Amino acid sequence: MAITASMVKELRERTGLGMMECKKALEESDGNIELAIENMRKASGLKAAKKAGRTAAEGVVLARVAADGSFGMLLEVNSETDFVARDASFLSFSNTVLEKAYAAKQADVAAVMSGELETSRQALVQKIGENISVRRIAAAAPAGGVVGSYVHSNNRIAVLVELKGGTVELARDIAMHVAALNPPVLSPAQMPVDLVEKEKEIIKAQPDMAGKPAEIVDKMVMGRISKFLKESSLTEQPFVKNPEVTVGALAKKAGAEIVSFVRFEVGEGIAKEETDFAAEVAAQVQASKG
Repeated sequence: MAITASMVKELRERTGLGMMECKKALEESDGNIELAIENMRKASGLKAAKKAGRTAAEGVVLARVAADGSFGMLLEVNSETDFVARDASFLSFSNTVLEKAYAAKQADVAAVMSGELETSRQALVQKIGENISVRRIAAAAPAGGVVGSYVHSNNRIAVLVELKGGTVELARDIAMHVAALNPPVLSPAQMPVDLVEKEKEIIKAQPDMAGKPAEIVDKMVMGRISKFLKESSLTEQPFVKNPEVTVGALAKKAGAEIVSFVRFEVGEGIAKEETDFAAEVAAQVQASKG
């Protein structure tokens, strides 16, 4: 597979390593960025890399929560460009979808978009000239607790947090933390076993493990796995507004328990095609000479 400049750039941004090192890693992994990162971590002790900076689609995420915290909802609506994501007609349509879904307490996209809203979407596509899609909806209606939300100012990240006990304000504070640090799981016990085993393999392959007795390696691995689980779990992370206390301890002190959280980030998980326009033009010029 041909290694492009954009692939090298992404790997550099995610690892902080040099251009030639990144290019070599990509060549060895046949262009697979995730595999390249895994191999680099094994070879150099590199810490977990940043997540891909580029998103696969543009658009907005929105949230609405009842004043008493009895119900909350998140919505993602996608467009092809960031320019359209800021368009007044696009934003008005997105808010209308949220209002309908919220009023009906309906999280099924197909059900929400039946009838007039689908007609409105098609009309907006014709007007703007870009594909527009309602991608996903999440809802929470806690029994004996509250839900709170946080939407980042750029409307690209939104979070719902459900508590047993506590207040809407506390749930919102924890949602802000989730938006900032993006923990993959609520607690260490929820971390998938296969991810833990993969992390163990990476740790064992790191240079400082070489030549050590098996029992020493096992102790070091367990220590690093324990740290990995704490850093990756919401309840164990230092609270972003007060690092002296963990998020779990913050909730407990307020007489609350974190039940669940949902985090939407615009375009996450969708492959986005990157076009190298300079290379494309050069290829066309070369073809025209033939």
